[in-house]
Order: sequence, then C-alpha cells, then structure tokens
Amino acid sequence: MSSFADLGLSEPTLLALQDVGYEKPSPIQEKAIPLLLQGLDIIGQAQTGSGKTAAFGLPIIEYVDPGHQAVQALVLTPTRELCIQVTQALRAYGARKGVDVVAVFGGAPIRSQQAQLNNGGHVVVGTVGRVKDLISRGSLLLVDCRFVVLDEADEMLDLGFLEEVEQILKACPAGRQTALFSATMPPEIRKLAERYLYDPQTVKVEAKTLTVDTVEQFRLEAKPDEKADKLLEVLKAERPEQAIVFTRTKVRCDQLYKKLRDRGMNVKALHGDLSQGQRDGVMLAFKGGRVPLLVATDVAARGLDISTVTHVINFDVPTSPDVYVHRIGRTGRIGRSGRAITLVEPRQRKELKAIEDHIGTTLTEWTPGASAKPPKVKERPRRHSKPRLSRNGDEPYRRVVAGAGLADGIEVADVVQAVTREAGLDGEAVRDVRVLQRFTLFSVPDSEAERVVRAVDGARVRGRRLRVELART
Repeated sequence: MSSFADLGLSEPTLLALQDVGYEKPSPIQEKAIPLLLQGLDIIGQAQTGSGKTAAFGLPIIEYVDPGHQAVQALVLTPTRELCIQVTQALRAYGARKGVDVVAVFGGAPIRSQQAQLNNGGHVVVGTVGRVKDLISRGSLLLVDCRFVVLDEADEMLDLGFLEEVEQILKACPAGRQTALFSATMPPEIRKLAERYLYDPQTVKVEAKTLTVDTVEQFRLEAKPDEKADKLLEVLKAERPEQAIVFTRTKVRCDQLYKKLRDRGMNVKALHGDLSQGQRDGVMLAFKGGRVPLLVATDVAARGLDISTVTHVINFDVPTSPDVYVHRIGRTGRIGRSGRAITLVEPRQRKELKAIEDHIGTTLTEWTPGASAKPPKVKERPRRHSKPRLSRNGDEPYRRVVAGAGLADGIEVADVVQAVTREAGLDGEAVRDVRVLQRFTLFSVPDSEAERVVRAVDGARVRGRRLRVELART
C-alpha cells in the first residue's frame, strides 16, 4: 500500500492528515485521489466507512485557491447529518491551507447561511434542497465552481432528489470536474453519470475491504438486571478512547445515559426524541472528541461516520443481523482495528445465533483483556439487487416502502415491531430496514409481501398512520 505522500498531495495537506491521525490511504483513497488530482471525472462505488470523504475531499483541498474569494467546489449530500460530517472533515483537511468550508442545509436559518456565503466560502457542502433554494435566491453563485461531488448518489435517488440534482448540475460550469460516489449503481444513477460526467473513470472497492473485517467481536451474557453493571465493568476494563453504546429504545437510551452520567462519566445521548439542533450538537461534540462516550439508538447507525471510534457496545441485542453489522461498522473505520461487545440476555440466544449465522463466525466470550480473531463477514446483498434470500436460503425477498422516516422519529425497531405486530411475521424475516429522512425501506419474503402490505398499511407508529406499498421493481 502506498502512503499519502505517494499520491501526490502537497505538504500542507499531508501535515493536516497528520493532525487528524491518518496514516495510510484506504483502497478507495489510493485509487481515486490520483485520478482526481489529474482532473478526471470519476464514478466511485464505495460504502460508508471506506474513506470516500477523504477520497474526494483531499483533491478538493488541493484544487482550491484560498486567495480567490469565490465558491470553487460544491459537495451535494442527501442528508443534513452527512452534510455536517463532510463539512467537519473538509475543514480539518483544509486547516493548514486556509480553505473556508461552508455548510448549508435545511432546518437551519437560511439567513445565517446566506451571510456565511456573502463573507466568503471556497467550498460549499450542502443538502440538495437548501443548495437549490440558495441558488434560486442568488445567494449561491457557481460561476467559479469547477469541482462538483455527488456523495451517496443512490440515497439521493431513494429520497427522490435526482431531478433537483440535475437542476443544480446544470447551474454549474460546463467545464467542471465531477465525482459521483454511490454504494450501489442502479440504472438511474448510471444514466445520471452518462449525462453529466465526461469520460469518467470507475473506481470500485469490493466488500472485502469494508471495515467489519477489522473488528474484534465479543459476547457477554448478562441477566436484564445485571446489564448496567456489566456495561460498567466492560468500560472500566476496555478504557475506550471513544465508544458508542447502542440501545433498542429511546426510553432505554435516556435511562442508561442518566445512569452513566450520574456515575460521573462524560457521556451524551442521541435518539429520535431530541430536536434536530440537539442532535447536531451531540454529533459535533462527539465527532470533535469532546465527548468520549455516546449512548444511542439506531438513528445513529447511519448518521455517524467517525474514524476515532474504538469500541461499539450493544447494550441491547440488535433487532436483526443486518442491524448488527451496521452497528459494529461504526468502529474499525478506514483500516483501523476496533472492538465490538454485545450483552446477551439468556432469552436472546436465538437472536445471537442468527447474528453468528449471518456473519459466519461465533462471537468470542468477553473477559477483561480478551482478544478475538477478526472474522470475515460475508458480503451482504446490495440494496437494489434481487433476489433476496430468506433464512432457508432459497426464497426471494420483496422490497416494501413505508411513508415515514427520520423526520417522523421512526427507528428501525419501530418498523420491525409494526410488521411483527400487524402481520404476525417473525422479526428475523424483516430485513435490510433503511430509515431515510422521509420514508423507510424494508424487505420481507416475497410470498408474504402483499399480505404484509395489507396488514401494516394504516397501522399507527409513533402517533401517525403508516402508508405502505410494494416498491417498484
């Protein structure tokens, strides 16, 4: 593997990478950075956790001229959480060079963002809707913007933003350099690339490079009334630099947060009942290293992409094996090692076995100082791939759409519980639950799909009626 210096980065950028603790480039960085430094358009197929922010962020920092007061680069993101993450990363990468990065996203006062843009801003990172709004108001001028990144393009497609993305691209100079990053490549994204990228080079990172391969995984059996004490024992023995403790419910999250806080720990809670401003504050404090311990529901499993998380602790066993893999992927980022410890109640041995079958290995029993060989996690089917296989290994799955999401406080557990309650389906048969901003996607066995839709459509979840339909195939 080459070093960052081998990739052609300048001295200020290399010093900034030392400041943030990056040592060697990840595969996506090693492949993408030289191409982007050459001025080529690229299509990068890589999932969260592979280091793609630095893959496009470092070339942006190299490209920008701090002496030229104009927006020279634009990064479009599907969600405000990702917008904040990318902004923080780019500010760190550009600190030595003096690059000014401005974040623009919905749910925050537009006037303050307009003021920031009026005062400068070499790079703008923004959500699709807010960027389009600022362009229409004449507050975001893109005449000098010659570097554009579409981050997590497939999620923009899922959220219905593709038409707005095209309108923004049309407002950028024709001679721009464009990078498109996406975990999957459905036909709509390929067509977008064909229309707006010039002779793009494709950079692909296979699943074997994803970060779950670098995570040591443990189990620790505990009775329900012993779990808090067991958690304290784990924290005392492991002494994590940064850790996320996952709970199933908001109530449990708050209870555990208060218990740890009362023990004198520097801890924050993150769940769907917090306002967006409170969530942003917690995420920024955790990402900035000011808070070493975060107690969170699964709303954080998609929102946090932090390379310094050393431990993930599952206080509650996840609702499905896919959620487990997503949770533990919060540690062991960008080639670093991490540790994941799951507290298992005696009645949850069935759920534990489902997780072990899914990842193809047995979790090591945790004791202080224990070590485990990082398992090879089997590649999981992509979101847009078919057929999906059920537990018996040969039944196809069908995708279902529910008209509620993060904006409504919906969490993964809510969806699984609604399906099991209304349709009588085994919770293990509800797979690949993805809670997006305005709606939720999940998969159920094809033979049960229509019945599930009929049963769940109109059911009340968190005070609102769900509208459920089969996804278009």
